Amino acid sequence: MHKLDAPFKFKVLATDKNSSARRGAIQTGHGEIQTPVFMPVGTSGSVKAMTFESVWESGARIILGNTYHLYLRPGHELIKSFGGLHKYQGWDGAILSDSAGYQVFSLSNLNKVTEDGVAFRSHLDGSKHMFTPELSMEIQLALGSDIVMAFDHCLPYGVAESEAAKAVDRTHRWLQRCVKTFGEEGLANENPWQQVLFGIVQGGVYENERRRSAAQLVDLNLPGYAVGGLSVGEPTPAMREMTELTAGLLPADKPRYLMGVGYPDDIVDSVSRGIDMFDCVLPTRLARKGTVITRDGRLVVKNSRYQDDSRPIDSECNCPVCKRHSRAYIRHLFHAGEMLGPMLASTHNICFYQQFMQEIRDSLEAGEFSSYASRVRQRWIDGEKHRLEEIASATPGGRKSINNP
Repeated sequence: MHKLDAPFKFKVLATDKNSSARRGAIQTGHGEIQTPVFMPVGTSGSVKAMTFESVWESGARIILGNTYHLYLRPGHELIKSFGGLHKYQGWDGAILSDSAGYQVFSLSNLNKVTEDGVAFRSHLDGSKHMFTPELSMEIQLALGSDIVMAFDHCLPYGVAESEAAKAVDRTHRWLQRCVKTFGEEGLANENPWQQVLFGIVQGGVYENERRRSAAQLVDLNLPGYAVGGLSVGEPTPAMREMTELTAGLLPADKPRYLMGVGYPDDIVDSVSRGIDMFDCVLPTRLARKGTVITRDGRLVVKNSRYQDDSRPIDSECNCPVCKRHSRAYIRHLFHAGEMLGPMLASTHNICFYQQFMQEIRDSLEAGEFSSYASRVRQRWIDGEKHRLEEIASATPGGRKSINNP
């Protein structure tokens, strides 16, 4: 495949003696990314309800763009005419673009998977489209993403092992087509930085298929690897087991990216299993609905209990929202229909995650990750338990509602 030159580079700076956790850094053409890292999702060219200035000030240095959404609207050719997604949206940091593999599985109507690719109808207007590995590469190269994801076949939880095996084989054949297209583009001459291609491990919750998929990817010696096909409905223990298995099969000198996982307890658990990169829509999606993330679990700031609560969202958070505003004020904004409510909640959540990841990195440098992770898990579990107990006590039928918060 296309030979990769600087500036892309990954280096491990510290490791944890009690787990597979590691502290590292990824060098890209748009700056250095400190790992473990949480990447805010900018699906359609924006991190919802935030300005790029506030995203940058949160500490984020890499965000996501989505191939599926940007292809449908405004179109990759238009973005390319502006000089790529960085210039089009005004973001100076790095960008990772998803390949559209997950979106054609989760969002599209009447999708049909063949060896060529995926035929589907747009979720916007029902128009017919066909995604192939070659088109996914074409779009992402036009976007100018620093990290390009291979087009993969993602399946929901619950499929038979035989179906997972077919998806693993198809993902590998599609990856080979991605590599061929990616490597024939003359990237060094076309772009002022070096784009790189990550492969995605599939296999569902089946150990043998995970092993087969990982072995196929490692043989290609890609710059980085993602753990895909998880957080699609499987039980948490299965997700964690497959994360540990897959991470252990991937090279130690390459970044490992767990796709779509975002709760704090899952993140520290996955870091302990050797994961370096995370993304999830959870922080901004929850925020737009009036839920904020704290060290002690989720807090539904819209609830009446916070009507006269003068405390910040999280007393240990140093984000501009927690420094300036009370829970009562943010609740008022949501009930008044003011757009500032979702904006403040989103800003807090994104800042919270950046602070959280910095704490993880600091604990790894200090040799204290295991104790730090244990405290994070316990506070999150205790806080979520308390939240569900409050919901149950306020709901007719009492504790019957705990399973449906």
